[in-house]
Amino acid sequence: MSLIQQLVLEFKRLPGVGEKTAQRFVYSLLKKSNQDPIRLSNQIREVVEKVRPCSSCGKFTELGECEICTNPSRDMSLICVVEEAHEVEAVEKSRSYSGLYHVLGGKLSPLDGIGPQELNLASLFERIKREGSIVQEVIIATNSSVEGEATAVYLEAVIRPLGPRVSRLARGIPVGGDLEYVDTSTIVEAMDRRTEM
Repeated sequence: MSLIQQLVLEFKRLPGVGEKTAQRFVYSLLKKSNQDPIRLSNQIREVVEKVRPCSSCGKFTELGECEICTNPSRDMSLICVVEEAHEVEAVEKSRSYSGLYHVLGGKLSPLDGIGPQELNLASLFERIKREGSIVQEVIIATNSSVEGEATAVYLEAVIRPLGPRVSRLARGIPVGGDLEYVDTSTIVEAMDRRTEM
């Protein structure tokens, strides 16, 4: 196998990257000056060596604790639980939430061999117990897939006896969405969770 084919295979390991996209990446790198691919390689190496999960929430950071966990202006009574670290950024961009986070590092998926022990759950439960009455609400923001729903149900069952209120992100028809193009399960969810005007 040629070096180009080997690099294409490495790019294909990235989520959402297929054969053609991987080939475009490789040929784009080959067209650039020698310094561009070397700079990219050095940047990847530096990220791998220096970035680790936050010791409190699991979000990736170069420090022991991330900038959100160490920010005294954050609402410490709220913890938003997400599946993956990049979802923290999505919530932050909305500027609608000022609490803390907890990153699970995945979702329950027994068929894939992912049970509670494979997720960042023990530290969440410890955190809630340790901070006692400070944590008033845990917002479960897992995705609405079958696995995400199973994870939410499991979390609710374990967290509720610990004391805080447990809530789930609302789901339904997206802003600007055409009812005609929305799938049936989303319409059912929107109907079930409708609110008074």
